[in-house]
Parts: sequence; structure tokens; C-alpha cells
Amino acid sequence: MPYAYDLKDLRLFKAVAQARNLAAGAAALNMTASLASYRLKNLEYTAGCPLFVRSPRGMTLTPAGDAMEKHVDTLLGDLNAMHEELSTYATDLHGQVKLLANSSALQGFIVPSVARFLAANSRVDVEIQELGSEAIPGCIRDGEADIGVFAGRVEDADLTCELYAIDRLICATPPAHPLVQRSRASLKDILDNDFVCRDTASSNTQFLFQRAQEIGKPVKARVYAHDFAAMMDLVAAGVGVALVPMSVAESALRDGRVGAVNLLDRWAFRELHLVMKRSSSQSDLAHQFATILMHDPLVVATRSSTHWV
Repeated sequence: MPYAYDLKDLRLFKAVAQARNLAAGAAALNMTASLASYRLKNLEYTAGCPLFVRSPRGMTLTPAGDAMEKHVDTLLGDLNAMHEELSTYATDLHGQVKLLANSSALQGFIVPSVARFLAANSRVDVEIQELGSEAIPGCIRDGEADIGVFAGRVEDADLTCELYAIDRLICATPPAHPLVQRSRASLKDILDNDFVCRDTASSNTQFLFQRAQEIGKPVKARVYAHDFAAMMDLVAAGVGVALVPMSVAESALRDGRVGAVNLLDRWAFRELHLVMKRSSSQSDLAHQFATILMHDPLVVATRSSTHWV
């Protein structure tokens, strides 16, 4: 079963370890104490051992916590050094790149990465189009776009395919929903609830219905929303629960607008791959832009901090 160490969890761990206080550590990251507590418990579950000794006077590290702190310091230092070194490659670029991405990759990773890149490179234009994962490799092969990011993997002699990011699907719930008390559940158990879904053409919705069909239970879809932000608003209002990538739910979780239940199903961890045409005619700009996308620190963290066992 795969386990993942989330970069935000590790930053929170370090902040609380330094402050020796949950509320102070959470405040340093603009996070509520309740969300911080949830994330730390999830981190300890992932590590398989307690990391803090909790007492009325505050929080201190266990021996395991001391060991983790050393590794976290190294990891965060390496990420900062990498970002500084790679920033030199983002200068003097100019031209246009067309990028295709599925819905979860687009909202969870691509848009933040592209925003940071464009802000630093005024002479580069990027055209972004949302497309279902199954169609993206073919479009790249046919030359309809320069770069594609999709869920899954493709074996094609005409294409290069690299692991881009690892995300996990969670069940987002209204804050006071009974499921929140469980913290972990399988989709089979969650399907008894009303669902907020993306539109029927979305790969996210199609994936949910496929998994439900395999289980042999229907999806009780109450409403179909046009994007993930609308889904979070509807979940926060108590309309139902939703199957969404952690990367797109983090803002609502951080604000305490929704709760989160980790899924026990193996498929909850999703590999996103970056695909390009294997051709010498591919522009230097496309290759440089792909390199920048691959080495965005927030994206790298999802790969380098994930341990498969």
C-alpha cells in the first residue's frame, strides 16, 4: 500500500516542533488548529509512530520525531537550493507553448505552476486547454499541443512519458459530517451518502462512476457542478460529499469550510504523467517549459516525499 509524506504536513511538523505549541505552529502557516491537528495525526499515521508528546504545557518531539526533524530539515533545505538553482533556467525565454491537462492536474498543479512561471517570464505565452486523460496522449502524438499532463501512463514509441506528480483522492465532507469522525473509509462505505459531482463529461466524475460500478453500488448524485471550486462550495453548504483530489481541496480544508476523509482504496493514489512528442523538431521552449513544470518545488515534493512500500 502506498504512503505519502505531504510537503505541507512536513512544513507544519517543523513549525510545531519549533513552536512547541500546536496553535502557534498552525498560525505560522495560516492554518486553523483543528486542521493542523488533523494533518499531524495523518502524518503520524503515515509514519507509523507518534511524533509528538502532547501535554497541557505544549508539544515536544518523541525520539521518532527527533529523527524525522533531521530529515525534514534536509528535505526543505534541498528543495530551497533546487528552486534557487533552477530559477536561473527561467530567464530569457520567449515564444508560445500549448498545454493540455486533465481537470485535477490543471486545478491542483498546472495553474499554480504556470502562474508563477508567467509572472517571471513576460515574453512567454501559454495556451492551456482542459481535456480528458484518455484523449491527451493522442493529441500530443498528432501535434495538436506541445505538452500534456494526464492521469495514467502511456507506452508509445513516439512519445516520452515522465512521472509528473502524485496526488491522492479524498472524500470532502461538510465540516460536521459523521464521516469526519472516522478519518478513513473505503469508497464502498461512502457511497451510501449523497454526492456532489463534477459535470458528467469530467474525468473526475467518470472515474467515480467507474469505481462505483466495480463495487456494485450506485452513486447518489444530487448535483453536478461546473468546477471544483463550486463543488467545494456545495459540500461546505451541506449538500453532500465529494470525491476530489487533495490538491484541489486543500484551500477549503485550510479554511475549515470542509472536512476530509482519507480513502483506503489503493486507487486513491493517482500518478500524473507529463507526455511530449519524441521528436527533434520539438521546440527548445517546449522542452524548457516542461523542465520548469517538472521541477516546480510543489510538484517535486509530491514525488520525492512519496515512499512506496
